[in-house]
Amino acid sequence: MDVKPPARRSGSKREEMIRKIREEYKLDSPKVLKAMLQVRREKFVSKADVNIAYSDCALSIGYGQTISQPYTVAMMTDLVVGRVEEPKSGSNKKLEKVLEIGTGSGYQAAVLSLLVKEVYTLEIIPQLAGRAKKTLNKLGYKNIHVKVGSGKWGWPEKVPFDAILITAALEGVPDELFRQLKIGGVLVAPIGPRQSQIMTRFTKLENGKVDKEEFQNYVFVPFVETANPEG
Repeated sequence: MDVKPPARRSGSKREEMIRKIREEYKLDSPKVLKAMLQVRREKFVSKADVNIAYSDCALSIGYGQTISQPYTVAMMTDLVVGRVEEPKSGSNKKLEKVLEIGTGSGYQAAVLSLLVKEVYTLEIIPQLAGRAKKTLNKLGYKNIHVKVGSGKWGWPEKVPFDAILITAALEGVPDELFRQLKIGGVLVAPIGPRQSQIMTRFTKLENGKVDKEEFQNYVFVPFVETANPEG
């Protein structure tokens, strides 16, 4: 993948972001942090927010949506890829296909793309999908596929997925998404009412049922089923 190297002027801010995730949040996943160190977060925020792109907070990207706090991106990414062993010399144990629901700025997809073979990402708001696709193409990410559509129905043409990551709050996962997940695959999502959610990882078992693990509390923007054209 021909991804352009990070700009030097933002390198120190990116390194400080990684240090904070590792030392203050105690998330020490070398492969996830290495991937985040390679992604220029400032390219995925609005021009007004470039100077605070690496701040420890979510930032507005318009249309009622946000780019998640860096730690949240790291944590969700680790829940998706953390169980996969590091590839040995001459082999590749990367996940084959991951579906992201809620492209937003494209930043989460960019991080995932350095850790999995192919990223398929759905965005219901056409303006955001178009902007993210343009940004990702400009930066040289060739294994990310952006599509406008409702995450409720997933991406049936590309099933099955090794993992599904949902970047918006919902009270329950649509059954269709579990059907699109491989046996042994994981689905990560913030589950709960609009006011507060619990980050949850579901693992699809051989009998078709799912195992559930719950982690920290978060507040995400709500799952969108119809696009709002207003910015």
